[in-house]
Amino acid sequence: MYTKDAIHYSLSLADRATMATLATIEDAPLTFPTENGGCHPLWVIGHLAFIEGLTHQLLGGTNPVPHWGELFGQDTVAVADAGKYPPFATVRDQYATLRKGTLAMLDGMTEADLDTPTAWQPPGLEEELATYGRALLTVALHQMAHRGHLGDAVRTAGRAASVAVSQG
Repeated sequence: MYTKDAIHYSLSLADRATMATLATIEDAPLTFPTENGGCHPLWVIGHLAFIEGLTHQLLGGTNPVPHWGELFGQDTVAVADAGKYPPFATVRDQYATLRKGTLAMLDGMTEADLDTPTAWQPPGLEEELATYGRALLTVALHQMAHRGHLGDAVRTAGRAASVAVSQG
């Protein structure tokens, strides 16, 4: 397996796993994962969309959702007021569109392109986002970490958390 194939697999698996879990809770997008708050499903998918937009920017493209940083950026806190956010379906669909774009960018790369330095790195993530390849692998790992928040929200809502991942 080539590095590019492994990255594509990682991004695709993370996407399928996250979207399958999200589908079980999308009718209750403001369900916090703990009684003390945390990242509810709407915030999680918004955060992933925002990060996906940043990924496009890191890889030399444009970020169509930079304004979402104030809602879904790294240091934001999820709130229970749906009026503070775009509609759930809009956020979910924007994420899906951006992920398709990320995979298309990856498909257009060669193995050597994966060693290309990213356009910039946020402070504190210089090593993780130093090259196209590292940035894309970090995005997949980041997404799987946030899938855990979704699973906890599903359980908080009293639903069974699925571990199955469809082969989409």
